[in-house]
Amino acid sequence: MKRVRQWLAAWATFAVLVSPLPTSAATAPIHFADLNWESGSLITDILRIIVEKGYGLQTDTLPGTTITLETALANNDIQVIGEEWAGRSPVWVKAEAEGKVIALGDTVKGATEGWWVPEYVIKGDPAKGIKPLAPDLRSVEDLARYKHVFKDPESPDKGRFLNSPIGWTSEVVNKQKLKAYGLSDSYVNFRSGSGAALDAEISSTIRRGKPILFYYWSPTPLLGRFKLVQLQEPPFDAEAWKTLTDADNPNPKPTRSLASKLSIGVSAPFQKQYPEIAEFFSKVDLPIEPLNKALADMSEKRIPPREAAEAFLKAHPQVWQAWLPKEVADKVSAGL
Repeated sequence: MKRVRQWLAAWATFAVLVSPLPTSAATAPIHFADLNWESGSLITDILRIIVEKGYGLQTDTLPGTTITLETALANNDIQVIGEEWAGRSPVWVKAEAEGKVIALGDTVKGATEGWWVPEYVIKGDPAKGIKPLAPDLRSVEDLARYKHVFKDPESPDKGRFLNSPIGWTSEVVNKQKLKAYGLSDSYVNFRSGSGAALDAEISSTIRRGKPILFYYWSPTPLLGRFKLVQLQEPPFDAEAWKTLTDADNPNPKPTRSLASKLSIGVSAPFQKQYPEIAEFFSKVDLPIEPLNKALADMSEKRIPPREAAEAFLKAHPQVWQAWLPKEVADKVSAGL
């Protein structure tokens, strides 16, 4: 009988050791936002590789629009947005004021956004037989008299402004800018279906030497690939900016966009749970020239973001090693 009790006790101990842990006891992956534009996807994978190889943690991505992802971050349904244009949307501003989200670092210096046209629209291109179509176009104030240059094929009495996809914060801002600049009656607000569709439309039009007016930003391969001119806008006004980010404001006021600052957005619980990773995020600094080159290679050669991120890390160890403690950097190097 004693031997039976010993056997049962041993079996019970073995059962505890081999039984799976409850799901709550396992470390859940860190959820990154699945950003659907080139720089966002590349930066996200650079961060994920370092977190996985340097800190030994699992990661995954969850898709959504800019606004839904910021809402998810505020609720800690996701933990990281790799490229956050902080302070641009009411969702972010409210969540930040409530202490639910934090913008870490100043990840890409020299970032910008605005309205652009190909240089040949203004100056022409003799080598391609293109004559200047809008020689005096300098600012958004000039656009009303050049609507015929950017003719919308479906509404030929109006011009076409190529906006961001629906769901991006910039789409709301640009729609409000059309009103603020008095262009709603002279331009169609055309929204592309995705960041890739926006790129394809711009690139195709420029390669054919046709006029196009569009919203864009940097860091991107597009700005390095073509000769473009950014149109002048009124000086920045903080109060006017609030009217542009509010989709329901009936009387938006004219102003250029808030000065660009790219950060890594994290949820407050993430920062508390992973202070060492938050510290690393706060030190991320991606030089714009090698970043734009990596983006250009990724776009032109159709390289998947994960593969492009690994290539960037291998090519520029002096950049990312400066963000990390030596022991973490060594693990990343070994993993690559």
